[in-house]
Amino acid sequence: MSAPTHPRTHPAAAGGASVRLPWWAVALPAVAFVALLLLILNPADAQAAAGDPTLAHLVTRVKELVLG
Repeated sequence: MSAPTHPRTHPAAAGGASVRLPWWAVALPAVAFVALLLLILNPADAQAAAGDPTLAHLVTRVKELVLG
């Protein structure tokens, strides 16, 4: 015995799929990425490994901006 099918009440969009994400769906992964990056990169270790204080300075500035 087959079930009756129901016709669509709204026609499908011909242009393709359009998905709108809420703001937090983009912000949370970005914040998590920055937090993990700050946990992994220690400015003192980055300076010792690279020999260039630019990377250490950049990481320190990002840390200051994120943590306030």
